[in-house]
Amino acid sequence: MLRLGRREFAAHEPVIMAIVNRTPDSFYDQGATFHDEPALARVERAVAEGAAVIDIGGVKAGPGDEVSAEEEARRTVGFVAEVRRRFPDVVISVDTWRHEVGEAVCEAGADLLNDAWGGVDPKLAEVAARYGVGLVCTHAGGAQPRTRPHRVTYDDVVADILRVTLGLAERAVALGVPRESVLIDPGHDFGKNTRHSLEATRRLGEMVETGWPVLVSLSNKDFVGETLDRPVKERVLGTLATTAVSAWLGARVYRVHEVEETRQVLDMVATIAGHRAPAVARRGLA
Repeated sequence: MLRLGRREFAAHEPVIMAIVNRTPDSFYDQGATFHDEPALARVERAVAEGAAVIDIGGVKAGPGDEVSAEEEARRTVGFVAEVRRRFPDVVISVDTWRHEVGEAVCEAGADLLNDAWGGVDPKLAEVAARYGVGLVCTHAGGAQPRTRPHRVTYDDVVADILRVTLGLAERAVALGVPRESVLIDPGHDFGKNTRHSLEATRRLGEMVETGWPVLVSLSNKDFVGETLDRPVKERVLGTLATTAVSAWLGARVYRVHEVEETRQVLDMVATIAGHRAPAVARRGLA
């Protein structure tokens, strides 16, 4: 059982996490949801299309202008409170590596802390434990926040992913984070080159076999772009193909920009796997 906020998700129930960036310089939407009203409209649309989790971020993942903890909190805390007010049943996640921001958004109603930088601030897990919220434990290859990988090497990238994410997950539980609310994430593109991210996808089943629910953040990332030689705005098909493979291998949570398209892919894979009935089955029966 996966439990996030007020929601419980069954073993074969895929979970869509919709990205809402409160940044003026996000790599994909270039700040389309930086201001409140477009961001709230994005939340409403994502929920209507099937997102169970809204992931709110206040700092661009890549290099750029410095964003202080105070500014990150300013971009996220009030918005978390408003989403909580308007959508009481949605799971609210906040993408942050800073414990100060984690504390503030938990006070505002967040249910999940998405630590995309692999525990670089160990106090963030302590915040999750203190508030009883969930935690995403990500492999970032030891990279510092907002840095790009440069000539990163691993003897075995998946072995390193398992070592790091399982260690972070067990530490979180030991601190008091509810076990059923801890996820592990291979961290595509974070501290990795394209071949590393492709291998992490190919061997995702090894993460699934650990028993921890696996989150994948694949949406329009560079490893998709480099694989197909496509710019950011032309990576949706590659993302959806990778999503289908990840779903077949057992990933549970999908952090995405395109909710409706992802929903269809996940429903199709679940139906092929025998976990979901077809929405309509008339062919050959009429």
